[in-house]
Amino acid sequence: MKTIAFCGIGFLLFSLFVVNAVLAKQHANNFLLYVGTYTNTNAGSKGIYVYRYNSSSGRLASLGIAAETANPSYLAVDPTHKFLYAVNELQDYKGEKSGAVTAFAIDRTTGKLTKLNEVASRGEDPCYISLDETGKYVLVANYTSGNIAAFPVQKDGSLGEASAFVQHHGTGPNKDRQEGPHAHFIRTTTDNRFAVVSDLGLDKLLVYRFEAANGSLSPNDPPAADVPPGEGPRHVAFAPNNRFAYTVNELKSSVTALTFDASAGVLKAFQTVSTLPKDFTGQNDGAEVHVAPNGKFLYTSNRGHDSIAQFSIDQSSGRVTLVHNFPIQGKTPRDFELDPPGTHLLVAGQDTNNVVVFSIDSKTGELRPTGQSVDVPAPVSLTFVPEN
Repeated sequence: MKTIAFCGIGFLLFSLFVVNAVLAKQHANNFLLYVGTYTNTNAGSKGIYVYRYNSSSGRLASLGIAAETANPSYLAVDPTHKFLYAVNELQDYKGEKSGAVTAFAIDRTTGKLTKLNEVASRGEDPCYISLDETGKYVLVANYTSGNIAAFPVQKDGSLGEASAFVQHHGTGPNKDRQEGPHAHFIRTTTDNRFAVVSDLGLDKLLVYRFEAANGSLSPNDPPAADVPPGEGPRHVAFAPNNRFAYTVNELKSSVTALTFDASAGVLKAFQTVSTLPKDFTGQNDGAEVHVAPNGKFLYTSNRGHDSIAQFSIDQSSGRVTLVHNFPIQGKTPRDFELDPPGTHLLVAGQDTNNVVVFSIDSKTGELRPTGQSVDVPAPVSLTFVPEN
């Protein structure tokens, strides 16, 4: 009888272990998806929207408006997942030629955002935002003014006044789009020693030495890498091995591959290829770029052709080859993101007011529609946060 009782208790404990393991796995697959939007269109957006997302099924469920704020086009979340920061893509902020940056506290149970404060972005039309690796500084690229700024994060998650500000100068060959500098992206390297900035107006990827102790930015030596004239670099992605970087070029719908010397912060371009099929003749603008977690595939978005371009990456040389263009089931894919496990790709159709989910074949990199699509007014950017 004692043996039977002992076995019964052991079976019960084992069952509880299995149940807890299953629940833990399910919990690890649950995320909040925040969507930054444009509020100055006729789509009726009011700010930042939030969805519950399961990475196993690829399913999205609306949780409504997370926060009302003006033109929160791009978003960033701190490493602790407690705070979210949004650029307010404006040209006039309290009478200044500037946009704004707004700080929010995240309720990871409801997905709602509570505003902490906002500061001037120090330039017109802030279009990109990120945090350094420590989460102590927010970095912003101001498109129209062609400058960048860094802001310290206070203990309560709010933002202080700028710790660094750099104004770019110069022009490019495209007189309509490169009449001056247009900073479009800024992000620190994984070792937090450098900040890489793409400037569409200058055809350059600028590299700054970043000091995490005080949030300062100073030109590296050399200060920049050139991409071919008139390409208009927009966003940058690094390979997982940190040996290569890739910029999607907006103006000529291309990708430029660069070598990266992580110790010196030096980038050098060695290949530029189109993101479009050879027979495409319409208008198109490149937008976003990401490298798959396995480092084998690169993806970019095409606004006009309305597709995600898939490239294969040669692991030794870093060179890319266009494999296929996948229709996004919408229009104007300004942004797309791979989910944290890297099993799905979600794309924002800005002009069709939707977010569409694709599964990713881990062996081939192929995108496959899951049938999942949700309505979002004028979506621009997508950001994941682990759910409680």
